[in-house]
Amino acid sequence: MLETGIKAPDFTLQDKDGNSVSLSDFKGKKVVLYFYPRDNTPGCTRQALGFSELYDRFKAVGAEVIGVSKDSVASHVKFAQKHNLPFVLLSDTQLEAIQAYDVWQEKKLYGKVSMGVVRTAYVIDENGIVIKAMPKVKPDSNASEILEFLEKGEL
Repeated sequence: MLETGIKAPDFTLQDKDGNSVSLSDFKGKKVVLYFYPRDNTPGCTRQALGFSELYDRFKAVGAEVIGVSKDSVASHVKFAQKHNLPFVLLSDTQLEAIQAYDVWQEKKLYGKVSMGVVRTAYVIDENGIVIKAMPKVKPDSNASEILEFLEKGEL
């Protein structure tokens, strides 16, 4: 888990349209960078819909929302179209950003241990500094908690 106050690692990944997108492309804007396990699963869908419903309010506070998973570009296209998601989804099949942000971790499910993406969110300021780190977030409240943080301006 990255700590607040450090420079957010830059990365370049493909979005759902096959374009290369770097974190540094958003310099001068706040970024809500959230990592999620998998497209079209119940929790990940609820989390994405939460960001989608509040997207205009994120834009109003000058924040861009970026979702990252290890799913393929093709999977992101289907996910975004199915749920009409207005924000950036990035494909990290090589685990570049996922490992840089320390969200590839051991997970236990029904006694079985495996490696996977732990649902995590970061808020990054206009200068690329992590100003909030949220480990193991809840899919149903993640978007509203981050928006509340940004709207209160508790920076």
